Amino acid sequence: MTERDAKTLVLASRSPQRTAILTQVGIPFTVRPADVDELSAGDPIAVAAANARRKALTVPRARHETVLGVDTLVAVDGEIFGKPVDAADAAATLARLAGRTHTVVSGLSLVDDDHPGHGPDDPVDVNAVAETLVTFRALTGAQIAAYVATGEWQGRAGGYAIQERGAALVASIEGDYLNVVGLPVATLLDLAPHLA
Repeated sequence: MTERDAKTLVLASRSPQRTAILTQVGIPFTVRPADVDELSAGDPIAVAAANARRKALTVPRARHETVLGVDTLVAVDGEIFGKPVDAADAAATLARLAGRTHTVVSGLSLVDDDHPGHGPDDPVDVNAVAETLVTFRALTGAQIAAYVATGEWQGRAGGYAIQERGAALVASIEGDYLNVVGLPVATLLDLAPHLA
């Protein structure tokens, strides 16, 4: 095993979904959340990538650590839907998504400074973006209200949790399911095969 293989992965996120996914696939990690001002407007792919990179670069790291920053958002027709601010916002978001196909975009950034010619002030970062298409069923106002009442929308991009009761909102997906949950593992392992 090389020194890079032995690095500790630091997840720059409070997301219980990302923690659960890393645990599920057996990737050792520690959590050190990043507090950054996130971009919320612009090209969805660029925004997700930039937010992930900001998170990864913000978290302090030791020489033996690689920091993973992730940002997941939902977009329809180029409009970004982040985490709803309240129940009314969640209901409005779900009404916009109902009966339509939206894109779940996750930006990933891995940052460390254990490379020749690089150090804490000049880290190396590798980045990628994953996209999954999610089509919602047509939903009535009563169905939206019932889902919002579950509270699952809180802290979720697009206002739903596909791995929980939000599964009932979904007609189909095309792409990585785990991306919709919050962490595209296949993309992460493409960036860092040694984690597998």
